[in-house]
Amino acid sequence: MRKFWNWVRDSDEERTLYLNGPIAEETWWGDEVTPKLFKDELLSGSGDITVWINSPGGDVFAAAQIYNMLMDYSGNVTVKIDGLAASAASVIAMAGGDVYMSPVSMLMIHNPSTIAIGDSEEMLRAKALLDEVKESIINAYELKSGLSRAKLSHLMDAETWMNAKKAVELGFADKILFMGGEEPQDTGQGLIFSRMAVTASLLGKIPKPKTETGTPMEAAKATPVDWLYKRLSLISH
Repeated sequence: MRKFWNWVRDSDEERTLYLNGPIAEETWWGDEVTPKLFKDELLSGSGDITVWINSPGGDVFAAAQIYNMLMDYSGNVTVKIDGLAASAASVIAMAGGDVYMSPVSMLMIHNPSTIAIGDSEEMLRAKALLDEVKESIINAYELKSGLSRAKLSHLMDAETWMNAKKAVELGFADKILFMGGEEPQDTGQGLIFSRMAVTASLLGKIPKPKTETGTPMEAAKATPVDWLYKRLSLISH
């Protein structure tokens, strides 16, 4: 089976990693990036490294281990996002001393999720765990971007997708690849997409029910009982 990630050793002084595929604690299909495999390759040499990322994310704790390895690495770490750095992969990207994004790449951040089975107490424990995991993720975003924790929390709540310009504007990335020049770039107006904003926009387009006189009903007012009876009567016929 074809591997989706591999190290390329350019020299004893500089190495390049292509981190492609999901992030997991263990490998099942042969294409996952795991902390153990990453550590073995990372410690197999020395010198500065460049990490190319194209990953939808995965296990948040596995990603945390890889993030810590890169943060603790003695050489310079440069991250280049050539496709997608989403979810847990966006956390790994924050370990770069310099983070570059391709003009056609995307970065996505959102709240952690899990599966829980049990009674109400188990659900509460699951929520408490997710809240703590979210705070730990915010630590990495805050350290790189300098944004406030409240701002980062809102971006995660909305499941936010950023193109390269917006990521640079918000501090998640430092430069855009292939733009030329070493001076800080004028990124212009970046674009941002959030699931929450799209949902709100779509809900706003849903026609509001009208009264018999044709005027829209106010959301704050209760629906008249006689109006409901008439609607039910129509349905029954």
